[in-house]
Amino acid sequence: MNLILWDLAGEDDVSSLRMSYLRGSAGYVLVADGTRPATLEVARSLHRRVEAEFGSLPFVLLLNKHDLRGEWAIGDAEVEGVRRHGWWVRSTSARTGEGVEDAFGTLAERVAH
Repeated sequence: MNLILWDLAGEDDVSSLRMSYLRGSAGYVLVADGTRPATLEVARSLHRRVEAEFGSLPFVLLLNKHDLRGEWAIGDAEVEGVRRHGWWVRSTSARTGEGVEDAFGTLAERVAH
């Protein structure tokens, strides 16, 4: 399986993201910054927009900056809340690479099934 990755946003204003960029996608990754709780709501908003436009697609939520776990502002209750809604959640660190390969492997498995 080949994965093609596009970094589509990176900003908290998701209203400007064109859903047409995702047309034909088999799955997607949402990333929230563990030190900034507002980014989890941005991820929720993006997920709602994708589902409204394309239906249910496989996806994973990456809670990034695990290397700064002591500075996290997203609580366990919030993480469990999205998990209860069927979200696959993984803590990652872009700086150290922790959890990143596993996350993309899981997305590939979800897409393949």
